[in-house]
Amino acid sequence: MTRLLAALLMVAAGTVLAQDAAKKAAAPARPALTVTTTQAQTIDMAVRLAANGSIAAWQEASLGAELNGLRIAEVRADVGTHVKKGQVLAVLAAETIEADIAQARAALAQAEASLAEARTDAGRARAVQGTGALSEQQIEQLLTAEKTAAARVAVQHATLDQQLLRLKFTRVLASDSGIISARGATLGAIVAPGQELFRLIRQSRLEWRAEVTAADLSLVRAGQTVNVRARASGSDGLVTQGRVRLIGPTVDAQTRNAIVFVELPNAFAAGLRPGMFANGDFQIGAKPALTIPQAALVLRDGFSYVFVIGGGNRVTQTKVQLGRRESDRFEVLSGVEANQTLVASGAAFLADGDTVRVSEPTKPAAK
Repeated sequence: MTRLLAALLMVAAGTVLAQDAAKKAAAPARPALTVTTTQAQTIDMAVRLAANGSIAAWQEASLGAELNGLRIAEVRADVGTHVKKGQVLAVLAAETIEADIAQARAALAQAEASLAEARTDAGRARAVQGTGALSEQQIEQLLTAEKTAAARVAVQHATLDQQLLRLKFTRVLASDSGIISARGATLGAIVAPGQELFRLIRQSRLEWRAEVTAADLSLVRAGQTVNVRARASGSDGLVTQGRVRLIGPTVDAQTRNAIVFVELPNAFAAGLRPGMFANGDFQIGAKPALTIPQAALVLRDGFSYVFVIGGGNRVTQTKVQLGRRESDRFEVLSGVEANQTLVASGAAFLADGDTVRVSEPTKPAAK
């Protein structure tokens, strides 16, 4: 009797457990999270060509003295000085040249006096020519002496002009407006032949020399807009806008890259300097693209995922391949279709197969 009662009790307990399990299975899954939704949108996205390169001076001028053996008496410019065309950068000691000028002036005065005397004699010879007072040989000598004296005056004029030109060259002038990038002039130093005293970045213009692969070179055109970025400590980078000035005519045989020269009109104002490494984007045009907001993306194990909402508000973790980016939207190359509903917020807290509650969109306030 006891065994029969125990068996009946076990059967009844099993029935109750089975009924509870059936009720739980039939009950809807509890939502894991309340989320908002979005769908992929097709928009026109800019097509950009990325490249790397270095910032360099557009053109540099090497400035030196056209004289040698003179001492530098003044240095009026330093590295970083903004100068204008014709501005004096350095002055050479001119004492020896001034002495040579004084000597040339004296020699010129002497030659002019000799010319005056020779002209007087030649004038007398012409007056008596044909009278027999002087022989033809004597007349010819006097006329030749006049020409010789005139030639000596011309030589002395040239000598004086040469010395005055040397005096002018004692002032080293800027050949163009720009900024001094290097200085070799030292006060008191003796100028040597061919010595560079200053180096000048002409017109303070810099350019970005981008390395573009031969396969992408056909996409670049003169005049295209380029956004150039250079990394800087403690900031997101130094950004300026440039324009393609010139496309290099050759491709490097080793790297298979060509140099594209991009002028940067506001480079110094933006903080860029020659020698900086920079990357940039060539603005090629625009193409339609299927895009999703950045908030819908989840990065796991080095891959990008979205959560697609299906029947019963159950989510499916889907791997996506991304392309271009514009503001807070990413181009989706694969993994998502335009009519699929995606989790727009809270996706980072979900797992594959979770059930979610979709919040109602916020209605605009009545005016």
